[in-house]
Amino acid sequence: MSPNESTKSNVRVTVTATAVIINLVVILILDEIYGMVAKWLTEMEIPKTEKTFEEHLIMKAFLLKFVNSYAPIFYVAFFKGRFVGRPGHYVYVFAGYRMEECAPGGCLMELCIQLSIIMLGKQLIQNNIFEIGVPKLKKLFRKLKDERPETKANESDPSKPPQQWELDHALEPFTGLTPEYMEMIIQFGFVTLFVASFPLAPVFALLNNVIEVRLDAKKFVTELRRPDTVRAKDIGIWFNILSGIGKFSVIINAFVISVTSDFIPRLVYQYAYSHNGTMHGFINHTLSYFNVSDFKAGTQPEASSFEQDVSLCRFKDYREPPWSENQYEFSKQYWTVLSARLAFVIIFQNLVMFLSVLVDWMIPDIPKDISEQIKKEKSVLVDFFLKEEHEKLKLIENFIRRDKQRSKNETRGRRNRAASFCQFNRSQRGSLTSFSSHHTDV
Repeated sequence: MSPNESTKSNVRVTVTATAVIINLVVILILDEIYGMVAKWLTEMEIPKTEKTFEEHLIMKAFLLKFVNSYAPIFYVAFFKGRFVGRPGHYVYVFAGYRMEECAPGGCLMELCIQLSIIMLGKQLIQNNIFEIGVPKLKKLFRKLKDERPETKANESDPSKPPQQWELDHALEPFTGLTPEYMEMIIQFGFVTLFVASFPLAPVFALLNNVIEVRLDAKKFVTELRRPDTVRAKDIGIWFNILSGIGKFSVIINAFVISVTSDFIPRLVYQYAYSHNGTMHGFINHTLSYFNVSDFKAGTQPEASSFEQDVSLCRFKDYREPPWSENQYEFSKQYWTVLSARLAFVIIFQNLVMFLSVLVDWMIPDIPKDISEQIKKEKSVLVDFFLKEEHEKLKLIENFIRRDKQRSKNETRGRRNRAASFCQFNRSQRGSLTSFSSHHTDV
């Protein structure tokens, strides 16, 4: 409707950006709804332990928010423009509406716009503004609630300045690290899943994280109560989610390069169909012929200035021409390009997986100097324990030797006492005999 020619020339970008902004608002609203739905479903399960409850809640919330955040991006990347049909046999939905198509250059630019607006919008609005604004609003609401007359009447001494614990109690309660982890996981998905279509995603993620570190520090210090310290072995189920996204991103990027972009069709044309090994004639190679007389009634263009002069049209697809026996069927070029795309996906996936395993093997989880230090500490501990055990063994041997010596001494003493007792008896017996003999003599 605009009379401006520059606006009309950029109408596709304008419409795409506007639709993505509306979609971003819907995603932000549904994120909050899906969070409540995940909590409600987990409470219905009645898990036995707090750890099980947290893991089930995290998995449900992640799956719901994953679909909510990435569904439009997956649609543009892999489904938009794939099932539109062909001239004379288009696919119609909702009582006469044609399926939407990508731009003549492909869906890669629309995918880049979609990904950039959704990613930057979620980081700016949800990760930064909401994290500071929502706690401040809740704090203000609690303050207004505490300033009511009936609340002030219950206070013992309103003139007394509040204590620090009272000021801390007025802060928002700490609800856990699950929202913080979820933000990083969703951001990690934006950075890794479709980085082939938006290479600047890691840069924007880095800038966002630099800002968010300071915002989180301010939020934890000034807006939230002090969290309870809990000992944790690792990050729990989040590691499995990160690992799954990392492996899934390899497959997604392989399909983005092979299916969404024209990388594979260009290679196939250059090495299989080009006469001189260049890209000259590639556009003509990707266009098929259509006879305008094959339009169904009511589907041909209306009020066209070329209606009487044009008998053949060209459209982007690999199909047989109208003079062929199998007219408008997929041509050999289509199956060649399709097989090349699938082969690229398989080779790319296995190559990246092999390189990731190789890098994991080459770079140990623990650095070499630290592992050597750990070995030294273990050897020192082993030597110390062996020395202690050796000293204990010596001490036990000394005790045993002393016990043996003591038992020998006691045995010798018993023998001496027994011998002396026997000698005493003999002397007593001898003295009695001499006394009796002496008495008789007397």
